[in-house]
Amino acid sequence: MNISSIPNLREQIKIVFFDIDDTLFVKFKDHLPASVAPALRQLKANGIMPAIATGRAPCSLPPQIYQLIDEVGIELFVTMNGQYATYQGKEIEKHPIPTEKIGKIVNFFDRHNIEYAFVSQDDVYISNATPELHSALDPVLTGYHIDKTYYQRHEVFQILPFYRAEQDELVESSGILEGLRVVRWDVDSVDLFDAEGSKARGIQAAVHHLGLKMENVMAFGDGLNDLEMLQVVGVGVAMGNAHQELKAVADFVTDHIEENGIVNFLKKASLI
Repeated sequence: MNISSIPNLREQIKIVFFDIDDTLFVKFKDHLPASVAPALRQLKANGIMPAIATGRAPCSLPPQIYQLIDEVGIELFVTMNGQYATYQGKEIEKHPIPTEKIGKIVNFFDRHNIEYAFVSQDDVYISNATPELHSALDPVLTGYHIDKTYYQRHEVFQILPFYRAEQDELVESSGILEGLRVVRWDVDSVDLFDAEGSKARGIQAAVHHLGLKMENVMAFGDGLNDLEMLQVVGVGVAMGNAHQELKAVADFVTDHIEENGIVNFLKKASLI
């Protein structure tokens, strides 16, 4: 539905979740639109909680997002595609991948010369630095380390193997993906995480923790890892630059991120 027909949602919405990359933050331009911080501050001043729902780990947020969090006072986070949810610095829910399962996965990738990264809440460790890995990962994070055995001593919530779509069938037919979900986020990489996992699951845990209902939640997103999120919240909003599949399931489609899509929608919904 187009934003020209949006109703007044001031009484309904108590929390607004924002995806980061290409929703709040223009990833490949390393740019946070100037309209975002004032809008989120006003949202909070109006008694509506701004929150983050991202595929990123807490350790890999852009500097501009860390600054936004501090400026606005954001306290609710669903990270790593719903595998880790926190409120006011305390864990609500977490879903690490079992160590034994990771061992089988990395053995397969090593045999097929596919590099990978382990993602925890505190660190990102890679198997080896390659051009494909740099191409996908560097726009998101550069402070990673090399250690193939990291998973043996730490909780890992996501694995990022670096391969292109022509190898999808090889990986899918291997049997290593049992109990895992695959979401492609770059031409050179996919996310692997718990099959039951999604931003929707993390949001549901957070909303339950706060004693609210899903109808009281709005969410903004642009990518395929936002599909479940936009379908379970009370009001799901796709950015104008969003994937077509996401636009198809959203309640509303707002303007492009670089055309102040978030601010325009929040104003039309009477939230700011």
